[in-house]
Amino acid sequence: MSIHRRRFIRSLAGSGLLLPGMLSEIMATEPVTDADPLAPKPTHFAAKAKRVIFLFMTGGVSHVDTFDPKPVLNSRHDQKHRDRNFYKGSGWKFRPYGKCGTEVSDLFPHIGSQVDDICMIRSMTNLNGDHFGATIGVHTGSATFNRPSMGSWISYGLGSENANLPAFMVISAGLPYAGGQVWGSDFLPAVHQGTRVIPGIEPIANMHRRLETAELQRTELDMLSYFNQQHLKDRQGDSHLTSRIKSFETAAGMQLEAPDLFDVRKESKATLDLYGLDPDDTSSFAWQCLVGRRMVERGVRFVELIDGDSGVDRNWDAHAELTKYDRLARNVDRPIAALLQDLKLRGMFDDTLVVFTTEFGRSPFVASPGTDGRGHHSRVYSTWLAGAGIRGGIVHGSSDELGDQLGDDEVNVHDLQATILHLLGMDHERLTYRHAGRDFRLTDVHGQVVNNLLA
Repeated sequence: MSIHRRRFIRSLAGSGLLLPGMLSEIMATEPVTDADPLAPKPTHFAAKAKRVIFLFMTGGVSHVDTFDPKPVLNSRHDQKHRDRNFYKGSGWKFRPYGKCGTEVSDLFPHIGSQVDDICMIRSMTNLNGDHFGATIGVHTGSATFNRPSMGSWISYGLGSENANLPAFMVISAGLPYAGGQVWGSDFLPAVHQGTRVIPGIEPIANMHRRLETAELQRTELDMLSYFNQQHLKDRQGDSHLTSRIKSFETAAGMQLEAPDLFDVRKESKATLDLYGLDPDDTSSFAWQCLVGRRMVERGVRFVELIDGDSGVDRNWDAHAELTKYDRLARNVDRPIAALLQDLKLRGMFDDTLVVFTTEFGRSPFVASPGTDGRGHHSRVYSTWLAGAGIRGGIVHGSSDELGDQLGDDEVNVHDLQATILHLLGMDHERLTYRHAGRDFRLTDVHGQVVNNLLA
């Protein structure tokens, strides 16, 4: 402890603000505390992935316009279909990319250029066909009840590699369907809840310290820690109190890390150009992707990047304006491809799992010819994975010739969650938490690891 801090603490004692017993304890070593709930934990078995970047496109991205080409549907465009509906083909062309030849639409040429590293899933299904239920389904494994999000489970299962940053962080300009439940911890200790970052000049409130020096702040925090531990001594085993104290400690640590974390001006011009990012831009999806990489680089276990919110004009929900996809795709296509390339350049691709998904797809049928939009479609849609432990350059599963029904090799939300946990070295059936008299898990009583996706 420095002489300045000693003088400051002794002055408090001299003024009667600290009793002699308190003084000796604060001046001595740190008090014994309960186990740190965010301390790194061992995996169940050897992990392929150390971290996850989860790209979530809010609103329901149309699979038949992006990653699942349907020439038969296109050939029947505007023709009558049974049940008083009409076929609606895609307004974008699909092209084969890479050595593997996986077809991607003209909406995503940059992502298309990366398909040799991507495992495309064309047989994804969800639990629910409305935005709220489908969104929490893919995040929590339940479409009806409040449950901890996947990032919270991963924080609980693995802890954090950086004591000054949360294990689970979310970058989201607005609130998606289901709001904060997307990153909520529910019955898990509150310390595992995702920390939301809002793109802008100050991504996290109170990011900068208010005291003149870091030394004074450290002294104040040491005092606070002392009083917290005294309060905790009489409440041993109170996991909620322990988590709350740890949350404040992490928040204090973030003041040390966050200013540097969010300052993308420290990146090279080559890196900024790769993402298409102006150094003073703090709000675009390109900024989200670059900051996401900086987060995992600093030990954050699970980073979720959310594009869009619950406003129809700002997300992928396209009941009446499918043409907005040109604008939406331009916003995310280059940054996502750049993220994959950047991870490779830094030697992080092979131990970082990247997941691109949405809550559901869009229907291949419309109520009348010429309709510029599509309805919700959870029966089958597309998702893709890349990076740690993933077989790049393959397509897994299929929908039928119209993109309406599941073809083969279904991957439901529980299978996806089980596979993500597996890549992180966790058995989804063993990662449990006792609550209300039963053992809960992310995948509930469902889920199979999809071995065909694994390298």
